[in-house]
Amino acid sequence: MTRRKPRRLRPDEKELWDKVRQSAVPLHPDKKAILQDAVERMQPAQLRESLPEFSIGDRAQRTLPQHDLVPALPERLAGTPVQMDRKRFGKMQRGKLTPERRIDLHGMTVARAHAALQRFILETHAEGLRLVLVITGKGRVSDDVGPIPVRHGVLKHQVPHWLHSAPLKSLVLQVSEAHLKHGGSGAYYVYLRRPR
Repeated sequence: MTRRKPRRLRPDEKELWDKVRQSAVPLHPDKKAILQDAVERMQPAQLRESLPEFSIGDRAQRTLPQHDLVPALPERLAGTPVQMDRKRFGKMQRGKLTPERRIDLHGMTVARAHAALQRFILETHAEGLRLVLVITGKGRVSDDVGPIPVRHGVLKHQVPHWLHSAPLKSLVLQVSEAHLKHGGSGAYYVYLRRPR
């Protein structure tokens, strides 16, 4: 495909265009004159004075801000205010209090574990028990390490959420990671409120 040459104006068309151009009134006649006048008045020395001295990278942050990540589960539980008697809480943290009942959620699906936990807490509260142990396990560590971080131990992360949600929230006074002799980070102490 060959390119066509652009058509040039014929002499009569050129004459007509010149007449139109001479009769046209500019929309902003002052703008060009004002801009040219300002450029002529500013000397290079004045231009240098108006800009402060700088070098590239002066204002750049030397250290990058830290990522605002959600704290790990033990840190979040440790940061919750103590609702129960402080003396008993200290004993519980040191493993000196023996749980009155325990439930093991190992190997359960999330749905089954949720139902079992709700039933267990409701029954133990109705019996008037105060300290129970919920064993979740630490979770499996898989070999598949991908670019997206994956939390290990689904139940370990879900149980505190379930205990702080309805209908269990009104029955639970304190949730804390268990002492090493009762399962450590794979279990939780749940201190229940007194039955009414």
